[in-house]
Amino acid sequence: MTTTSRVPARQPREPWEPALSVRQVLDLERVQAGQPEVVAGAHRLDRPVRWVHVAEAADVGVMLTGGEMVLTTGVLLAGDEDRQGEYIRSLDRAEAAAVVLGLGRAFPAPPDVMRRAAERCGLPLVVLHRPFPFAELTEEVQSRLLRRKFAAVSLSEAVRTELTGLITAGAPVQRLLDEVARHAGCPVVVTNLAHRVLATAGERAAVDDVLRDWERIARQAGAASADGWVRAELSCRGERWGRLVLCGYRGERAAGRLLADRAAEALVLHRMLAGDGTHGGGCAGPRDAWDSWEEQSTRSLLTDLVTGAVPARQLLPRARAAGLPVNRRVFVPLVVREREPARPARVLRRLGLPGIAARLADDHVAVLLSLAPDQDARALTAHFATRLRAEPDTSHTVVAAADARADWTDVPAGLREAQHVADAVADAATTLDPPPVVRLRDIHLRGLVRLLRDDPHVQSFAERELDGLLSGPDQDLLSVLRTYLATGRNKSRTAQLHHVSRPALYRRLEAIQGLLGVDLDDFEQAASVHIALLAHDAQQG
Repeated sequence: MTTTSRVPARQPREPWEPALSVRQVLDLERVQAGQPEVVAGAHRLDRPVRWVHVAEAADVGVMLTGGEMVLTTGVLLAGDEDRQGEYIRSLDRAEAAAVVLGLGRAFPAPPDVMRRAAERCGLPLVVLHRPFPFAELTEEVQSRLLRRKFAAVSLSEAVRTELTGLITAGAPVQRLLDEVARHAGCPVVVTNLAHRVLATAGERAAVDDVLRDWERIARQAGAASADGWVRAELSCRGERWGRLVLCGYRGERAAGRLLADRAAEALVLHRMLAGDGTHGGGCAGPRDAWDSWEEQSTRSLLTDLVTGAVPARQLLPRARAAGLPVNRRVFVPLVVREREPARPARVLRRLGLPGIAARLADDHVAVLLSLAPDQDARALTAHFATRLRAEPDTSHTVVAAADARADWTDVPAGLREAQHVADAVADAATTLDPPPVVRLRDIHLRGLVRLLRDDPHVQSFAERELDGLLSGPDQDLLSVLRTYLATGRNKSRTAQLHHVSRPALYRRLEAIQGLLGVDLDDFEQAASVHIALLAHDAQQG
C-alpha cells in the first residue's frame, strides 16, 4: 500500500503585509556592492518581496509560501541542465518574487538554461558578479520589512483611535473622510459598486483632477495597486454596497492598505451607530446606505451650484462623477416645494429621467434634469411635475422651473431663478391654483416684490400702507384681505374660501377699509394695498 503525502494548501497572506519590490531590494547599497545584473524577467522588477530566503536545496520550491526572494549559489544544480530548468519552474509555481544567483565556482557565468526558463516564466533572475555575504542582505531586508510592518500597525491603531473618537463625539461622515485624507495625503473617494461617486475628501484641486474622468480611471485602476490606488470594500451583514479608494497614495503600500481598511471600518461603524436604516437601529441595508450617501453627495453639489460658492466649471467633474450626463446635454433647473423631500428623487428614478435631486432646506428640493438636445425639455418637465403631484399628500407641492440651459455655466443662475419662483408662489398656493410647472412669467408682480423685499423703502411702504390693519386686534382681517386681493376682488370666491356668508364678508371688508383708510373699489388704492401686502408676506416668509 502506497502512502501519498499531502502538501498543505498555501495560506492566504494578510492583504496589508509589508513588502519591498525586487527593484527596491536591488537598489540597496549592500546589493549594489555585489554588482547585480538582471538577466531575465526585467519587466517584473516591481513584484513585491515579502521575505528573503537563503537556500541551496534543489527542491526549495515546496518550502516557499510566495513572495520570497531566493538567494543561492546553485552549487547543487551545476552540471544538470534538467534540474536547473525545473528549479526555475518550481520557484515560479511557488510564486517566488525573484531568484538571486551568486556567480562563482558552480556558475562562473549566468547559466543559459536557467535564464531561458526564467524569461519564459516571467521570473526575475539576478546574478551577482562579485562575492556577496547573503546573511547581510537577509538581515537588512528583514529589518526593513519589520520596521515597515511596525510603522503600518502603529499608523493603523492611531487612525482607528482617532476615527473612533470622532464617531463617539458625533462627528459627521465628511469629518471622518477629511481626517482619512489628511493621513493619506491624497484624495479619498467613496463610490457605490457601479463607480458612482458618493463622497470625496482631500485637497479640492487634487480631488477635481481625480474626478475629471472618474469612471474610466476607476475602472482601469480597479485591479491596479502599483499606481497608489488602494481600495477597501464597504459592506454590512455580508453584503457589499460601496468602496473607499485612496487615489494616488504615495506612502508604503502596507500603511495604505491598513489606512483604507481602518477608514472603511469607521464608515461602517458610523452608519451602524447612526441607525438610519430600518433594521432595528443596526446597520442600514445596502440600498439605504447607497441612498444616504448619494443624497449627501448630491446635496453638496447642488448647494454649491445654487450658492455660487464654487464656480460652476469647477463643479463639472463632481457632477460627472455623481453620474449626471454632462457632455452635449441640455439642463433643466427645478426647485420643488415638497413636504417629503425624498419624493422627487424617487419619482426621477421611477420615470428613468437622467438627473439628480437633493434637499436644500426642509421643504426645498433642487432637481437638475440632464436631457439630450433633441428631447422635449418642457414636455418632460411637465411629465415629471404631473407624476410628482399625483403622489399621495402633495396638495402643497409646487414645482418651479427655469428655462433649459444649454451651457453648464448657466445652471447656477437657473437654479436660483427656480428657487425664487418657488418662494414667490408658495405663499399664494392656498389661494391660487398654480400650473403644474410654475415659471418666472407666472408669478408676475409677486415675483418682482419678492426680489425687492429687503429694500428698506419697500419695507417702509408696506408698514405704512398696512399699519392700521397690522396693529389692529383682529388678525383674521389680514387673511381675508389677502384672499380678496389674490382672487381679483372676487367677493363670492373670498366668502367661499373663508366659509362665511356674503353679508359677513361685506362687514369684514368695511372694517378693513376703515382701518386702512382706503377704498378697495378704487383700482389704484387696491393695487397699492395689494403691493404692500405682497411685500409684507415676502418679508415674513
